[in-house]
Amino acid sequence: MSKIAFIFPGQGSQHAGMGRELAERFQSARNIFAEADEALGFSLSDLCFNGPEEELQLTANTQPAILTASIAALSALTEHGVRPDMVAGHSLGEYSALVASGTLTLRDAVRLVRKRGELMQQAVPSGVGAMAAILGLDATGVTEACDAARGDEVCAAANFNSPGQIVIAGHLQAVERAVEECKARGAKRAILLKVSAPFHSALMMPAQEKMTEPLHATEFRDPGAPVVNNVDAAIVTEASVAREGLIRQITAPVRWTDSVKVMLDAGVTTFIEVGPGKVLTGLVKSIAKDAGTAVSLLNVENSESLQSTLANLSQETET
Repeated sequence: MSKIAFIFPGQGSQHAGMGRELAERFQSARNIFAEADEALGFSLSDLCFNGPEEELQLTANTQPAILTASIAALSALTEHGVRPDMVAGHSLGEYSALVASGTLTLRDAVRLVRKRGELMQQAVPSGVGAMAAILGLDATGVTEACDAARGDEVCAAANFNSPGQIVIAGHLQAVERAVEECKARGAKRAILLKVSAPFHSALMMPAQEKMTEPLHATEFRDPGAPVVNNVDAAIVTEASVAREGLIRQITAPVRWTDSVKVMLDAGVTTFIEVGPGKVLTGLVKSIAKDAGTAVSLLNVENSESLQSTLANLSQETET
């Protein structure tokens, strides 16, 4: 029997209007947004549905907004009886995955990621850090470029997104040097990203230290479905391991390529991206192709994609 994984997007997939149509059509999705609004003490739903974009782009808003829109989409999907065999999320999306697995409540998760966003934004002064996307250079080449460019600053891989896409992070000047080093080593493209902080780098240590207490003060339950975490690309089945993974994740690279391979090795052949956008769908497609594995790629972010996903799942079951 084919196994299904639900995968949840991270920061960068946000857009004004996300979740609105699902909330209009599904009571379960409306309830998710109402619960998040109550937990945070302001109308996150209005920000998701109507913007403005500049407010939605603030990290402290973006993170709970994407999580809530993702869980609203999840509620509409599970309402139709679809259940995952495994779950995973990219960076912030790991919190959504933990809600989906029953490890965290929605209320706790939105409060945690609101705090996470604030702390990550505060950890590094504006203009000090940077991130860059490196396309067409393997992990060894990117690592060597960062080592050559680092000097006495921070510069290292932050996201191993797919075999041909790695994101680096660190001090601005070191990242700029690494971009040139990557080009010299044969990267097809190496471009600075418009981000507010150097996420998943050692520069995030102040945020990691300050998130430790609220994460330890929050109740975690053993996952109801196995979770593949970012920091180890390992299957997590215990509450304490899930918590510690979220702590270390703030400064450690996102091992998304390895995470997808773990799911493929476990027999997952259908991946459903749950939440705004289809960024992860593209990454999984690349990873599965590189691994020589055929997969079905679906997504749920509105009623149209939900119905398409349900139709595809029904067809897979029949065949």
